[in-house]
Amino acid sequence: MKVFSYTEPRDNILNYKKWLLKKGDQTLLVKPIDGQIQGKGVIAQIDGITDRDEAVALMGWDVHIRHEDLPAPEEGEYYWTDLIGLDVENLEGFQLGKVDSLIETGANDVLVVKGERELAVPFLQGQTVKSIDLATGKMIVDWDADF
Repeated sequence: MKVFSYTEPRDNILNYKKWLLKKGDQTLLVKPIDGQIQGKGVIAQIDGITDRDEAVALMGWDVHIRHEDLPAPEEGEYYWTDLIGLDVENLEGFQLGKVDSLIETGANDVLVVKGERELAVPFLQGQTVKSIDLATGKMIVDWDADF
């Protein structure tokens, strides 16, 4: 089956022993057993999927990796999924909102913070991002609330 992978490099998706497929409220745990890059995607063979009709039935499902199957991040590194939902406040203690999503721009990632209004804050650790505390669910940023 064809898979579009957001991993870097693209075929890293094949390194995970289990995939959690999601579509709406449905979930399905599957095991990829083989695969390779093909064009801008990856083709994968899934254990138990033996014909084209079974593969077609999985079209439109999103591939997720369970958090416990991810390798632990290095010190100072974070999975985007761990940052989403963090409370964001600036150096003055003003609540800017919560991390809603992140955008990869090439130069640096950008935090989309939603509060009274939506802000785009560059994810530059040590510059705009001063601290991240996953235990308390808080991020401190050097960012003007009116910017």
